[in-house]
Amino acid sequence: MIYIVLLIIAALIVAWFTSRGGNEEDAVEIKEVADDCCGAHEVCETDSLLSASDAIEYYNDEELDCFTDCKASSYSDSDIEEFRDVLYTLKENEVAGWLKSIQLRRIELPLVIREEALMILEERRNVKA
Repeated sequence: MIYIVLLIIAALIVAWFTSRGGNEEDAVEIKEVADDCCGAHEVCETDSLLSASDAIEYYNDEELDCFTDCKASSYSDSDIEEFRDVLYTLKENEVAGWLKSIQLRRIELPLVIREEALMILEERRNVKA
Protein backbone atom coordinates (compact mmCIF):
# COMPACT_ATOMS: atom_id res chain seq x y z
CA MET A 1 0.00 0.00 0.00
CA ILE A 2 2.82 2.41 0.89
CA TYR A 3 4.49 1.76 -2.48
CA ILE A 4 1.35 2.80 -4.33
CA VAL A 5 1.19 6.05 -2.35
CA LEU A 6 4.87 6.76 -3.10
CA LEU A 7 4.34 6.07 -6.82
CA ILE A 8 1.38 8.45 -6.90
CA ILE A 9 3.39 11.17 -5.16
CA ALA A 10 6.27 10.68 -7.59
CA ALA A 11 3.88 10.85 -10.55
CA LEU A 12 2.38 14.09 -9.19
CA ILE A 13 5.83 15.64 -8.81
CA VAL A 14 6.78 14.68 -12.37
CA ALA A 15 3.46 16.05 -13.65
CA TRP A 16 3.99 19.29 -11.74
CA PHE A 17 7.49 19.80 -13.21
CA THR A 18 6.26 18.95 -16.70
CA SER A 19 3.35 21.39 -16.43
CA ARG A 20 5.82 24.16 -15.48
CA GLY A 21 7.62 23.65 -18.78
CA GLY A 22 10.55 22.00 -17.06
CA ASN A 23 11.54 18.42 -16.62
CA GLU A 24 12.79 16.16 -13.87
CA GLU A 25 16.34 17.43 -14.35
CA ASP A 26 15.23 20.88 -13.14
CA ALA A 27 14.57 19.46 -9.69
CA VAL A 28 18.27 19.16 -8.90
CA GLU A 29 20.87 21.70 -9.88
CA ILE A 30 24.29 20.16 -10.26
CA LYS A 31 27.25 22.50 -10.06
CA GLU A 32 30.61 21.38 -11.30
CA VAL A 33 33.37 22.30 -8.88
CA ALA A 34 36.96 22.73 -9.91
CA ASP A 35 39.39 20.18 -8.51
CA ASP A 36 41.41 22.89 -6.81
CA CYS A 37 38.43 24.77 -5.35
CA CYS A 38 37.78 24.41 -1.63
CA GLY A 39 34.00 24.77 -2.10
CA ALA A 40 33.66 27.20 0.81
CA HIS A 41 32.33 30.08 -1.28
CA GLU A 42 29.79 30.82 -4.00
CA VAL A 43 32.32 32.04 -6.58
CA CYS A 44 35.61 30.22 -6.77
CA GLU A 45 38.57 32.49 -6.02
CA THR A 46 41.12 30.31 -7.77
CA ASP A 47 40.77 32.42 -10.93
CA SER A 48 40.36 35.74 -9.16
CA LEU A 49 43.00 38.41 -9.22
CA LEU A 50 41.35 40.00 -6.19
CA SER A 51 42.01 37.36 -3.58
CA ALA A 52 41.90 38.36 0.06
CA SER A 53 45.39 37.09 0.84
CA ASP A 54 48.39 39.38 0.51
CA ALA A 55 50.87 36.57 1.03
CA ILE A 56 53.44 36.37 -1.73
CA GLU A 57 53.64 32.95 -3.30
CA TYR A 58 56.51 32.02 -5.58
CA TYR A 59 56.06 29.84 -8.67
CA ASN A 60 59.73 28.92 -9.20
CA ASP A 61 60.15 32.47 -10.47
CA GLU A 62 62.40 34.08 -7.88
CA GLU A 63 64.64 35.32 -10.68
CA LEU A 64 61.90 37.79 -11.69
CA ASP A 65 62.41 39.74 -8.46
CA CYS A 66 65.23 41.61 -10.18
CA PHE A 67 62.48 43.38 -12.22
CA THR A 68 60.85 44.96 -9.15
CA ASP A 69 59.83 48.57 -9.89
CA CYS A 70 60.82 48.34 -13.58
CA LYS A 71 58.46 49.89 -16.12
CA ALA A 72 56.58 47.61 -18.48
CA SER A 73 58.01 49.41 -21.50
CA SER A 74 61.65 49.07 -20.40
CA TYR A 75 62.10 45.31 -20.94
CA SER A 76 64.42 43.86 -23.55
CA ASP A 77 63.45 40.89 -25.71
CA SER A 78 65.45 38.53 -23.49
CA ASP A 79 63.67 39.93 -20.39
CA ILE A 80 60.31 39.27 -22.04
CA GLU A 81 61.38 35.70 -22.81
CA GLU A 82 62.20 35.17 -19.11
CA PHE A 83 58.64 36.14 -18.21
CA ARG A 84 57.25 34.01 -21.04
CA ASP A 85 59.24 30.97 -19.86
CA VAL A 86 57.70 31.26 -16.42
CA LEU A 87 54.17 31.89 -17.73
CA TYR A 88 54.15 28.86 -20.00
CA THR A 89 55.51 26.51 -17.36
CA LEU A 90 52.58 27.33 -15.07
CA LYS A 91 49.48 25.18 -14.89
CA GLU A 92 46.36 27.01 -16.11
CA ASN A 93 44.97 27.10 -12.57
CA GLU A 94 48.14 28.83 -11.32
CA VAL A 95 48.08 31.84 -13.66
CA ALA A 96 45.77 34.01 -11.53
CA GLY A 97 47.83 33.34 -8.42
CA TRP A 98 51.02 34.11 -10.31
CA LEU A 99 49.63 37.43 -11.54
CA LYS A 100 48.64 38.30 -7.98
CA SER A 101 52.12 37.35 -6.76
CA ILE A 102 53.76 39.49 -9.46
CA GLN A 103 51.57 42.42 -8.45
CA LEU A 104 52.40 42.04 -4.75
CA ARG A 105 56.10 41.91 -5.64
CA ARG A 106 55.73 45.27 -7.49
CA ILE A 107 56.77 43.75 -10.82
CA GLU A 108 55.19 45.26 -13.92
CA LEU A 109 54.73 42.60 -16.56
CA PRO A 110 55.74 43.37 -20.13
CA LEU A 111 52.52 44.30 -21.94
CA VAL A 112 52.69 41.32 -24.29
CA ILE A 113 53.06 38.88 -21.37
CA ARG A 114 50.24 40.57 -19.47
CA GLU A 115 47.95 40.16 -22.51
CA GLU A 116 48.94 36.51 -22.92
CA ALA A 117 48.29 35.78 -19.23
CA LEU A 118 44.89 37.49 -19.33
CA MET A 119 43.97 35.50 -22.45
CA ILE A 120 44.80 32.27 -20.59
CA LEU A 121 42.54 33.35 -17.72
CA GLU A 122 39.74 34.30 -20.09
CA GLU A 123 39.95 30.96 -21.92
CA ARG A 124 39.88 29.11 -18.60
CA ARG A 125 36.77 31.02 -17.50
CA ASN A 126 35.03 30.40 -20.83
CA VAL A 127 35.69 26.67 -20.59
CA LYS A 128 34.14 26.61 -17.10
CA ALA A 129 31.06 28.55 -18.21
